[in-house]
Amino acid sequence: MSLFGSNRRDTREVFFQTWKKLNSGESLDGIETVVAQVVKAHPEYHAVLSNPESTEDKDYLPEDGGPNPFLHMGMHVAIEEQLSIDQPRGIREQFNKLLLRGADPHESQHTIMECLGEMLWQSQRQQLPPDEQIYLQCLKKFTEN
Repeated sequence: MSLFGSNRRDTREVFFQTWKKLNSGESLDGIETVVAQVVKAHPEYHAVLSNPESTEDKDYLPEDGGPNPFLHMGMHVAIEEQLSIDQPRGIREQFNKLLLRGADPHESQHTIMECLGEMLWQSQRQQLPPDEQIYLQCLKKFTEN
């Protein structure tokens, strides 16, 4: 099972199924274990996950004033995967530096998320592949000050 499926509905389905398994005590497979950790850390999104009929196709627009829970949790999952394999090389070191500065792991991931978002925005704006150096340079601003 891949988190980042071919479309939005498939991706969201991973979150819905993981939430369902968590609540029923079923065993989790592969990426579901990471998704479950992220879901547990975000109780503010449990109602969204409990109501797939109304949220599986919902657009979460900036003008609505709230975050896209699936994008937010998906970025946490991506960061967990990046940290587990240290890719891009050096991200784990930057994460550890954030922790040494007193940030908790969840908030440290939010800092990383800002930089991941910046890299992706730059990539889209310039119509180029994502640049890991932009990502890591952004993180260094938080860890070297």
